[in-house]
Amino acid sequence: MKIDFSHKQAAHCENGVVSNLMRHNGFDVSEPMVFGIGSGLLFSYLPFIQVNYAPVFTYRVLPGLVFNRFAKRVGVEVKREKFSNPQKAKARLDENLENNNPVGLQVGVYNLIYFPDEYRFHFNAHNMVVYGKKDGQYLISDPVMENVTSLTEKQLEKVRFAKGAFAPKGHIYYPTAFPEKLELQSAIVKGIKQTCRDMTAPVPIVGVKAIRWVAKNIRKWPKKIGPKKTNHYLGQIVRMQEEIGTGGGGFRYIYAAFLQEAAGVLNNENLREFSKEMTEIGDLWRDFALDASRIYKNRSGESDGYNKIADKLVAIANREENFFKRLKKMV
Repeated sequence: MKIDFSHKQAAHCENGVVSNLMRHNGFDVSEPMVFGIGSGLLFSYLPFIQVNYAPVFTYRVLPGLVFNRFAKRVGVEVKREKFSNPQKAKARLDENLENNNPVGLQVGVYNLIYFPDEYRFHFNAHNMVVYGKKDGQYLISDPVMENVTSLTEKQLEKVRFAKGAFAPKGHIYYPTAFPEKLELQSAIVKGIKQTCRDMTAPVPIVGVKAIRWVAKNIRKWPKKIGPKKTNHYLGQIVRMQEEIGTGGGGFRYIYAAFLQEAAGVLNNENLREFSKEMTEIGDLWRDFALDASRIYKNRSGESDGYNKIADKLVAIANREENFFKRLKKMV
């Protein structure tokens, strides 16, 4: 069972899976377009959920939402299933492969043997495509990898049924029906409006308010929980920003690419200026990550380092709030 599937590397796993599955079915949609229409950009701070003994900081929407939103806005139907029984999950996967249908899977990262050791930790929201089976090995197209790879039945079962936060439970998904033509214009506008609403939401755990909340806590943590735990939390922020798939700065660059592509589709030159500005915001996130990493690696040399990186986060929040308010008004 080997499907004629074209693997293309992407900056982030879910965007790449969707883009590759769409291309396989005859629709050439770029990764930035998938991300933008799917309103994937976000910032969220979830102190009540712990991953690797630190709160969750995420720079994107929940796993699955990008594909769901994208599909709904362009008229594609998607089937999703989860399983309690690994044998049933395997049978459904094999059934799709026999029907010449590549599928997306949500998996845990920790036991992905082809990942470098430094990237293998307990994170259960990774996405890949399975496009065949040969000699007892499942053929894997992981968008964040340069080349295709493979996993044994046991290895794939282990990552499909990883335990912990956001456990995938054998999650399988794939498109089932398509329109004759993707109506990108209306989908782009809906995607932009959703992102603007999310980033300026009046609740403390998402958007610019969440960025400000994290900044406020960075000032408090050294005295409240101690420098060692504070540095662990900073490491979590930077890891989620720079190492998990793409992360904060990287997602901002993908969104900038989306706005640039959308400018051509909508014939709106203003979007090109917004694209340039979002690239600058991405640079600010990267600067913050660099300074934060110096602190938790004890290379900062500045006694007031925590307040300084908190100031940088506040400046980013102010910039993004202004950006998304103007973008929403423009579209």
